[in-house]
Amino acid sequence: MRLTTKGRYAVTAMLDLALHGDEGPVSLADISRRQGISLSYLEQLFARLRREKLVASVRGPGGGYRLSRTSDQVFIADVVDAVNESLDTTRCSHKGDCQNGEMCLTHHLWSDLSDQIHQFLSRISLADLMNKREIQAVANRQDGKPSPDKATDTINTERLDSRAPA
Repeated sequence: MRLTTKGRYAVTAMLDLALHGDEGPVSLADISRRQGISLSYLEQLFARLRREKLVASVRGPGGGYRLSRTSDQVFIADVVDAVNESLDTTRCSHKGDCQNGEMCLTHHLWSDLSDQIHQFLSRISLADLMNKREIQAVANRQDGKPSPDKATDTINTERLDSRAPA
């Protein structure tokens, strides 16, 4: 199984939207700049996401996109499904005709794995990802903000030097 660029970019763009949505509608140009995804590709993805009612567009000056639900109600599997990305690990796309028109020996194993992957992604929301410190650090870097971890790792040596014996 391989999650293609379409699925990865859709999840990345939706996470970016969730992280920046509290500031108002987010433009696709801003997502494109931060994530390095082409604007035309984002437009295609967001047309599908809008059709599936995961995002809503806001027109006019300062317009862009916003989540249609709260970030804790948007699950990664919803996003992947919305862009018609397959999480199928079988060779036959679940048809059962993987070996000369018949089911192969390991069909059920790969079919069960596909189901497990989908269930796993169905339990992870955008909010879950937003709360991860690693993701916050990357988002801060992309926004040009210092990482909170870096500030706490610094020791003020100036004060220590003044107390050191000569």
